[in-house]
This record gives sequence, structure tokens and C-alpha cells, in this order.
Amino acid sequence: MRSTTTLLMAAVLVAATAVPAHAAGIVRTTVRIDGGFVSGTSVDALRSFQGIPFAAPPTGENRWRDPQPAKPWQGVLQADRPGPRCETDEDCLYLNVTTPAKAANRPVLVWIHGGSFTSGAGSDYGVDQLVRNGSVVVTINYRLGAFGYFGFPGLAGSGAFGLRDQQAALGWVQRNIRQFGGDPRNVTLFGASAGGLSTCAQLTTPRTRGLFHKAIIQSGPCQFGVPAGENTVQHTWVEREDVERAGAQASGCADVACLRRLTVEQVKALTPQFSSPAYGTEALPENPITVLREGRFHEIPVLAGAARDEFSVFAAMFYPPLDAAGYEQALIEGFGVAKAQRILAAYPPRGGDERVPLSAALSAMTSACPTAELREQTHAFGYEFAEPEPPMIFPGMPEFPYGAYHGSELPFLLRYAGVELTGKQQRLSGEMVRAWTRFAKTGHPGWARQDVRLFATEQVAPVDHRCDLWTS
Repeated sequence: MRSTTTLLMAAVLVAATAVPAHAAGIVRTTVRIDGGFVSGTSVDALRSFQGIPFAAPPTGENRWRDPQPAKPWQGVLQADRPGPRCETDEDCLYLNVTTPAKAANRPVLVWIHGGSFTSGAGSDYGVDQLVRNGSVVVTINYRLGAFGYFGFPGLAGSGAFGLRDQQAALGWVQRNIRQFGGDPRNVTLFGASAGGLSTCAQLTTPRTRGLFHKAIIQSGPCQFGVPAGENTVQHTWVEREDVERAGAQASGCADVACLRRLTVEQVKALTPQFSSPAYGTEALPENPITVLREGRFHEIPVLAGAARDEFSVFAAMFYPPLDAAGYEQALIEGFGVAKAQRILAAYPPRGGDERVPLSAALSAMTSACPTAELREQTHAFGYEFAEPEPPMIFPGMPEFPYGAYHGSELPFLLRYAGVELTGKQQRLSGEMVRAWTRFAKTGHPGWARQDVRLFATEQVAPVDHRCDLWTS
């Protein structure tokens, strides 16, 4: 089960189609920002600016350094295609802005993509629906894998460079978004999976105070964790000192100068060991879980939720069909004997493929109950994505009753993975987009705080996730 940590934090890695660069009726549109003029495209009442640098390339002496200011440019920057991706290129600190053709003082949504802190890009997500509902939307890149989360003794910012990139992008939004028709006093940070975890982390650090004013956390509560045996949980966040010790052992370098001479491929080879954000840094001074429990986070409106069957896709990926004995053994390996017996009593075998109750148990443990704890701590509005048969966005998956699996809500909010929705699903999509837009505009999604809104194309009943079992 420990091997599922990376993919559990991942958003789907299939890229969406970006705004077409040669669509009929396309015209150029230019604005001036702090670095110079940028020229984007305008089509179908939307303006799109892609590949805008929000920081200097984190290469050479800037590798494993806090993001530095982007160098101003001469002339007009052609912002009509996304910048390089951080999973493939070291020079990757770019963002994209999409806005209504005529916009002024619109609410701003800043999207942090998922991908297990190792993959993905802001340009994977089409934001047209949110923009057509009245928002200015920014999607960002941030350093991934070892480029973003490597540590070394004496290296300032060890383990948290990707989080600092997100903070630098939020600073860019404060300085420049008014030029695109956005209101810098009304910024909502939102993300899913690793992007949700990032949003949750930014909610707990003093570094971001005043940089955003609302938060939407999708399938990424700070308390996210996977079973690690004998009633212990492996959480996302790691201590800076641990990352630094690991870096000294793994890199083969004696100093920072040596680190910056490593090739890109040599750094990529370190990624399996360095893909968890570190606390004890300027970017993230304390473990977010501790900050939340002590009530020291930014007191702003929060919307937090998860998919009902988060773990189902991972159960199908990582486990063969299980009989009752195999199910019990999987629980013992993950939780120890005593806890496994309590879980079996709450989620008994069903006489078929026992990955089904295993998925229900681990969906509650990893996502539903940590999200409920987060909502209670932050007084957040809650939702659960409960669509019984959403389209599958992972290619080549075997037959399995997936339900509302991890990431399945994404095509209902964003253009993603080339997915087409049915008529009923399109209506549900419109409902969700309006709720997210309403929250971004007003801080209220349209239902009471004490309710958990269920999003589905048909009426579904609430599910008891047995959080008493998991919190005990």
C-alpha cells in the first residue's frame, strides 16, 4: 500500500487540448505588464495569453534557489502557446491567463495542477467554462520532482522550491492581473490532488497572507495520508532536515556548486526520492497539519471536497482481484492485525471481488475523512462528487466498478483529457461551474456550511464514511 502514495496524490496525467492556435476568427490582443508587452489571442469572446514568464528560468545559478524576478523584455512577447513543462524542462516557470474579451474587476481563479508533485502543467487544463461564467483564470507551472523538492545541507529553501514558485505566481497575479481585467483583491486559489494539497499548504503559511482571498481544495486535504503498517499513516509533508540528509546521500556532491553542475537527466534521476514538499522552510515554516489543528491558518472562505470513490482507480491499478483471504491480508499489511480486524467488521467481504470493500475503506481513510476534518477545522463549505458513472479519463483501465474515482470531477469543471460529457453530465457540469464561480465571486457557493453538497446527475443518498473508525 505504501507504493500507492505517489499515484494517490496524482491528478490525471493525460493532457487536455489547449485553446486552438489557428481557430477561425482569431485576432491578436496586447496588454502591458510589469515585464513588458504581451500579445495573446482573442477568439469567441475569450482572450488567451499563454506562456508568460512569472520568474527567471531556474537554471544555472538559479537552480534550487527561490524564484528570481523575470528579466524584462524588449518589444512584444508572443504569448500564444504554453511555456515548457516542468516535468521535462528546467526552464518552465510560465503561466497562462484566460479572460473574457471585455473584463474589468472580475474575480480571479488561480489553478494549481495536480500530478503527484512530479508531472503535469497548467496548460493541460482548458478553462473556457469558468471564464465564460465571468472569471479571469490563471493556470501556472511550478517546479516538480527533484527540481522542486530536493534538499541539501546549507541549501536555503531545501525541499520547498515548488511551493515558492506557486507563491511567486500569486505575487505576479497581484502585480499584473488588473491589466487582464481581474480584481487583485478577489483571488481564489484552487487545485486538485497535489494541487489541492498545495492549496491547503498555502492556506497555512504566513508567506501567502494577502496573496489570495478564498481557497478551493479538491481531493487534496492537508491531512491526506496512506496506511504505513501497524496503525500508522504516511503523510505528504516531510521535515527539511530529513530531505537535506537524503540529498547529501543521494546526490554524490559535497557542495552546492557541484549540485548546480549536475545534468538535467542526473537531477531527474533523483525525482523518485524527492517529490514531497518540506516544512521547516521559509515557504512552509510548519507542518500544515499542525497549523490547521492549532487554528493558525488564513481565515478566509474555503470550499473543500472529494470524490466519493477516490481509491477505486488505484485499487484496480495495484491489486489483482481479491478473495476474502487476500482482502484481509491487504488490510493487515496496511494497518496491522488489530486495526485490520476493525476494518473488516466495518467493511465486510461481499462474496465477490473484495477490492470493492477495500476501495470503500481506503477512499474513506485517505480522502473522505481527512476532508471532513479539514472542513471542520476551517469552517469550510463542503461537497462530494458522487456521479455514479463519470467518463473514464485514465486510458486502458480494466473493468471495475469505479464510481466517482479520483480526478473524475475534473472534466466537469475544466476541459480535460478530451473527455465528452453526456447531456445530463453537461447539465451537472454547468451546475458545478456556477457553484465554483459563485464562490470565487462572493465566498459562498450556494448552500449552507453545515451541508455537504452532493454532485451527481441523479439523486444519490449520503454515504457514511465511518470517520469514527479512521479518526480513532
